Amino acid sequence: MNHLVIAPLLLPLLVGTLLLLSRRTLSLAARRSLNLAAILGQILLAIELLILVGDGTVLTYHLGHWPAPWGIVLVADRLAVWMLLVTSLLAFFALLHAMQGTDTCSRHFHPLFQLQLFGLNGAFLTGDLFNLFVFFEILLLASYGLLVHGGGAARVRAGLHFVVINLVGSTLFLFAAGAFYGLTGTLNLADLSLKIAQLPPEDLGPARVAALLLLAVFALKAALAPLHLWLPSAYASTSAPVAALFAIMTKVGAYSLLRVETLLFGEQAGILAGFYAAWLLPLGLLTLVLGALGVLAATELRRQIAYLVVVSVGLLLAAFGLGSREGIAAGLYYLVHTTFATAAFFLLADLITRERGWAADRLVPGPALPNAGLLGGLFFVTALLVAGLPPLSGFVGKFLILRAALEESVWPWMLAVVLVGGLLGIVALARSGSLLFFHIRGAGSGEPTHPPPAKDLPGASLPTIGLLLLCLALLIGSGPVLDLAEATAGQLLDPAGYIQAVLKPVGIQIAPWEAES
Repeated sequence: MNHLVIAPLLLPLLVGTLLLLSRRTLSLAARRSLNLAAILGQILLAIELLILVGDGTVLTYHLGHWPAPWGIVLVADRLAVWMLLVTSLLAFFALLHAMQGTDTCSRHFHPLFQLQLFGLNGAFLTGDLFNLFVFFEILLLASYGLLVHGGGAARVRAGLHFVVINLVGSTLFLFAAGAFYGLTGTLNLADLSLKIAQLPPEDLGPARVAALLLLAVFALKAALAPLHLWLPSAYASTSAPVAALFAIMTKVGAYSLLRVETLLFGEQAGILAGFYAAWLLPLGLLTLVLGALGVLAATELRRQIAYLVVVSVGLLLAAFGLGSREGIAAGLYYLVHTTFATAAFFLLADLITRERGWAADRLVPGPALPNAGLLGGLFFVTALLVAGLPPLSGFVGKFLILRAALEESVWPWMLAVVLVGGLLGIVALARSGSLLFFHIRGAGSGEPTHPPPAKDLPGASLPTIGLLLLCLALLIGSGPVLDLAEATAGQLLDPAGYIQAVLKPVGIQIAPWEAES
């Protein structure tokens, strides 16, 4: 076993517990420093793990030294570590923005932030269906606390909807897990992969029902249409750093769908092979269309960005739904881009809101912005990113997805929906930029008041700029990143190495050349 695999779970859990127990004794500066140091540690751990799994090695950690399928196992392969690195980088800049004042609303922000990372990292590393449910519940608890952080009727209302809907999803998850356990006698993902392929004909019907229940749960987490309506209100109502961190939350659902589709319903699954593929592509395209219409109709900037998240989910899952190595690789590249770009947009929206005074983030003519040059430039670059215009990483991601789609029979639908959705996004963002920066109007009587503009806007914008620079790095390093994405896609489509690494006796490590043999 490689003990480094459990470190991304232990670090946020221990630091979050420490922050919780010492919330009345540690100063705000100490809590900030400890939180930031923990995230830096998680970045370093993710980089080290990426180096270890870069050659295709699958690392496992069996808790209590119990072998699979009876024990709990953590699995680090290319995909899991890819998600760990994206999450830790995103969390670093979200926390930097929160340290500008958002974290002062209560003493619980910093422990909840770390517990959120604990749930995210656990969801990516677990090799067991039931423990995926457990980490989903940890995510639900922490995300609810973060969502309503700072109070207010809008946040409490959005938080209540968020909790109720996700509790329904949790119930369906338990039904699905119970059905799979009743049919196969196991919940270990690698063992399930073998047992599903051996199901007798009379069990295929219940297996399909259990698979559809799982699809509904993961679609809800990913905000896949028609289960996406909870997202715009939740993301638009919460604070900016929380909304930025939540940019990775929908990717947990996308990750789960990709993992289950390739591991449980891959080519080795017999009659059930490709069971999710028939659903992901059409639902992904439908999500893209509905999200684009939401972007066009939004009357507030933060709600518009929330619908941009929905659009990105649709395109991402449509790419995964292609089922090919090229489609999955393009989707993985696009996943990194859209996570950083939409998170940067949420942070930028917060800066714009502070500067606009009474107009806040409403897409109406407002007061002249004191720092219009800086904010306008950042808005322009971010809009180019999320709209997928050349020459930035958003364009590269969309181009790769469309190129992969040309190899499939559905390419006309894919091309039409993506291009039309992109056009609607460009129109909506151009209209928003015009209203925010060029249409000036003074405050009328009865207009609400807001905090004064930030005194150090260049300093306050550094987290936003940092996320945009990550998108630039993704563009400059497109070659190596895409090579890693293609290798990850290949490993997913040939899960023999994953299965052997998990089910091999404890203490023996699987190398990629052993899996091939």
